[in-house]
Amino acid sequence: MLTDAMVMPTLPVADMSRARKFYEEKLGLKLREEQEGEAIYDCGGGTMLYLYQRAPTKADNTAATFIVDDIKTEVAGMKQKGITFEEYDMPGLKTEGSIATSGQEKIAWFKDTEGNILAVTQFAARPERERREAEARAAPPAR
Repeated sequence: MLTDAMVMPTLPVADMSRARKFYEEKLGLKLREEQEGEAIYDCGGGTMLYLYQRAPTKADNTAATFIVDDIKTEVAGMKQKGITFEEYDMPGLKTEGSIATSGQEKIAWFKDTEGNILAVTQFAARPERERREAEARAAPPAR
């Protein structure tokens, strides 16, 4: 049923203008569509991120993860833009330079201006479907 359906993370924000500034200026996302109290951003691989305005909420889980090829470079660039990463030192989870390693996966967590927990993740090998889609986008158009 949903095997080939794209997924769009949906995040609540208390202050839309503050959140938009963060997602556009700090993360560099491009606004796709906006309505009163809503914003949709284009992300990699044809995915999107949806923000909607509502009263403040609190979630203690990762709400959205961005998959990157080079997490060290990505984290360094985000830090230069003023993003603060979460640091952990507990049994089973320790960050070094803001990055945790779990098996062959590397992950770093940060919060948006609304308190949503976000992450950047680097897999040892890109998921096969994403790799094929990236290759298709990079290929010259068929004639």
